[in-house]
Amino acid sequence: MRHIGSFANEAQARFFTDFLLSRDIRSQLEPEADRTWSIWIRDEDQIVEAQSALVRFQANPTAPEFQRAPEAAAKARQAEAENLEKYRRRVRSGRSLFVKFGGYGMGLLTFTLILVCVYVAVFSRLGSNDEWLRAWHISDPENPTQRFLPEVFQGQIWRLFTPIFIHYGPIHLIFNMIWFYQLGSMIEARQNSLFLLAFIAVSALISNVAQYVSFHHDPSFGGMSGVVYALAGYIWIRGKYDRASGLFLDRQTVSILLIWLVVCFTGVVGPVANGAHLAGLITGMAWGGVAAWGAVRS
Repeated sequence: MRHIGSFANEAQARFFTDFLLSRDIRSQLEPEADRTWSIWIRDEDQIVEAQSALVRFQANPTAPEFQRAPEAAAKARQAEAENLEKYRRRVRSGRSLFVKFGGYGMGLLTFTLILVCVYVAVFSRLGSNDEWLRAWHISDPENPTQRFLPEVFQGQIWRLFTPIFIHYGPIHLIFNMIWFYQLGSMIEARQNSLFLLAFIAVSALISNVAQYVSFHHDPSFGGMSGVVYALAGYIWIRGKYDRASGLFLDRQTVSILLIWLVVCFTGVVGPVANGAHLAGLITGMAWGGVAAWGAVRS
């Protein structure tokens, strides 16, 4: 999906999207914080045609080619609705198994990782079964040592990543899964599953090692929150400086995440993986900044 322009007037923006629909160009209209309305084109192959139409519309919105747009768009929507209803009667698609949220379908990778977190939560009794979790921690908590990641250097590389699947208690699990669902689904929908997998692997590695170091080699931590902060940081910065990316995090959400980060550092909510949170956020912001810089320059 690509951003092609904005309108200060909502009515004009909707009129233009009607024209695009009449030409079989699928678009999405989104309100922005500065009260403008952004036009996003779903099909990359239609970007040039849509941009050309936007230039003509801005030059002369009353031109004859635009006058029948609302009527043609209404017919197109009706035909689309009828075809969709017929399709739903014929077949139940695999994608329909995933609930829609905020305009995004839950991607296969996001869904799979949530299942892994639930699996670990069930069999570890929400983090209370220490023996079952020994192989999931970044280092074996039953064999404490001042050496740096001894099991990893013995070949147990998976330990660098698996702490993200450990959750202590239902609140810890539920809140992390809600945030991961929203942010992971956005990136998987707007970019792709392979990118999301690489991003999660890198951010998990950095946030887990940072937490391990900040906890003086204590391996008794876990949770997806370091990755969640990395996803949020990436979406925030990438969307802010590369509008065409299709990623966006509103100010309220950013404020909530930053306030929670500070509150956790005060210690009033008990032991929290603050090192993972901060390292994840910095990793995501840095990655988002570099990605936005590269996209804008290309």
